[in-house]
Amino acid sequence: MGKDKKTLELDKYESGVIFHSLNEKRNQMLKEGRATDAVDDILLKVIALMETPEKGKRRRNCHEER
Repeated sequence: MGKDKKTLELDKYESGVIFHSLNEKRNQMLKEGRATDAVDDILLKVIALMETPEKGKRRRNCHEER
């Protein structure tokens, strides 16, 4: 595959759909005894993006006063 990169903007719901779809595909491939390397790589990227706070929003530390 080439090194060309594409950017896809997703809201929280859409990224959840992508995550669950990839996870289902991975589970299906595992049942079939197929390698999941490519799906694993993409799944990890999606998880990392889902854990990144949105611009302009700050995660609240559980020890901060409200």
